[in-house]
Amino acid sequence: MLVEKPGPESKAIVFVVDDDVSVREALESLVRSAGFEVETFASAQDFLHRRKPDGPSCLVLDVRLPGLSGLDLQKRILEANREIPIVFITGHGDVPTSVRAMRAGAVEFLIKPFSDEDLLDAIQQAIKRDNLRGTSTRRCRICTRGMNH
Repeated sequence: MLVEKPGPESKAIVFVVDDDVSVREALESLVRSAGFEVETFASAQDFLHRRKPDGPSCLVLDVRLPGLSGLDLQKRILEANREIPIVFITGHGDVPTSVRAMRAGAVEFLIKPFSDEDLLDAIQQAIKRDNLRGTSTRRCRICTRGMNH
């Protein structure tokens, strides 16, 4: 499936969390080449300090990280109601881990090495999901304001 590049009006940001600098740099280059903005982080803790942007975004997240794991970060994000679609990547995939991630709402669970196309498709799906969530959230805010008057 061919991935459509986002239009100039799109300000979608893809966050990448991976402790391997070469993986971060490769993913940053790939995602930028697809037309997205990218921010990279070496650890889950570093990402937690980043405020969620106003526009659409998604998180490409390694499962195994030093300190706080990818699955632990997913849990913290959910507990904080930060709602960001997650695409998990791992070199050490197993069925229980992938099931846990998907049940908690992950968009995709890719095992390294994965194709560029598979990752970009997953990112596109995640951004669409975040766009839909953002649209419904904005509608709810508008409806709520209308009810207060």
